[in-house]
Amino acid sequence: MTSVQTHSTKADAHDIRDINLADEGRKRTEWAEQFMPVLRLIRERFAAGRPLAGKKLSACLHVTTETANLAITLKAGGADVALCASNPLSTQDDAAAYLVRDHGIKVYAIKGEDKESYYRHIQAALAHRPDITMDDGADLVGSMHMIALDRLDDLEPPVRRWIEGLSAEERKQLVASVIGSTEETTTGVIRLRAMAEDGVLQFPVIAVNDSLTKHLFDNRYGTGQSTLDGILRATNLLMAGSTVVVGGYGWCGRGFAMRARGTGADVIVTEVDPLRALEARMDGYRVMPMTEAAKIGDLFVTLTGNTHVIRVEHMRLMKDGAILANSGHFNVELDLDGLAKVAQGPRPVRPLVEEWTLGGKRLFVLGEGRLINLAAAEGHPASVMDMSFANQALAAEHLVKQAGTLTRAVHQVPADVDRQVAELKLAGLGVTIDELTDEQQKYLATWDAGT
Repeated sequence: MTSVQTHSTKADAHDIRDINLADEGRKRTEWAEQFMPVLRLIRERFAAGRPLAGKKLSACLHVTTETANLAITLKAGGADVALCASNPLSTQDDAAAYLVRDHGIKVYAIKGEDKESYYRHIQAALAHRPDITMDDGADLVGSMHMIALDRLDDLEPPVRRWIEGLSAEERKQLVASVIGSTEETTTGVIRLRAMAEDGVLQFPVIAVNDSLTKHLFDNRYGTGQSTLDGILRATNLLMAGSTVVVGGYGWCGRGFAMRARGTGADVIVTEVDPLRALEARMDGYRVMPMTEAAKIGDLFVTLTGNTHVIRVEHMRLMKDGAILANSGHFNVELDLDGLAKVAQGPRPVRPLVEEWTLGGKRLFVLGEGRLINLAAAEGHPASVMDMSFANQALAAEHLVKQAGTLTRAVHQVPADVDRQVAELKLAGLGVTIDELTDEQQKYLATWDAGT
């Protein structure tokens, strides 16, 4: 994909591709909204109570129609919202235009933006001087912590140039004013826990990813379906009869493996965790090291949140025509830098498909190694993002209510919030369930009932 270079400054109210796309964005955002009943109910309550009134909120998320509905909900709650992209290929330009034109939300995101523009947009979100941040991968919070720790040389150039123009007091206040953050994805939570472990976390963070109504559904059903969708849109591959290698058997890997098997594919799982590997085997998949799977796979998909899951040593073993894709948050799971040193390419062969030649064999990389479900498709279905973004909105409200009381640590979403989201989702689906009787509640609360 050709990179898009843009020219935003901190004074810009937005930086998007084309405001004239707003009509299409409005239609698609409204379509998504009808499958997001939980967020809709929260928006109605937010509009009445305005729990985020007076708060500036900067979000670094995938700019999609589902995210648009979250941003509208946050604004309804009184927040002054700025939004930048958490991935250069995930932005839906029409949704961005709709948020700017119809809702006055500051959006800094263009699909296909280059690295310089990506970090200039993060700089714009920082320049919003937020009270609350939302992240999907911790790029926004990570930049903020480099500023707090005076590690300016570790900042990307657009952020570093801006921060060097601020006084020491302004830099200090930028971080000190944040009452808390929320994190959407596994990769970001891993980074934030590392910050907490090192004693450098500057404010409390709520790990939205770890809520049951997020990772059990979004990661498994959302990633599972949307990853398959992105691969099929990019390749038109026949899955039936193909050998699909799934790197990682966390909730995302479980979801994709299940979907791939449902298409008739022969699924192999690779893992480093013995418990997850055992579970994959008990679920009926073949389990083996990547060095063995590399020799027989037709399609390789990584979903781990780790780096260099598929390395050059594995690529050398692959058959001619093997296809490689990633559905982990950052584009580090496939060692593309290593591939570039030993192979010829890339040669674009169709949108979001690049051919590399290695030892006389062709390897095809999808979506530049970035999140294939957002690079080539539309990300998770709205009905599953409904729960994830309900957690985000309620977590932001919780941060405001608990401002000054939460420790500088990674916190779980409160159990009552998780339960509330599940109950609202069931209601939106028209599903009712049983309730415990008084007798049952008493039985569960005692130890001497016997047999």
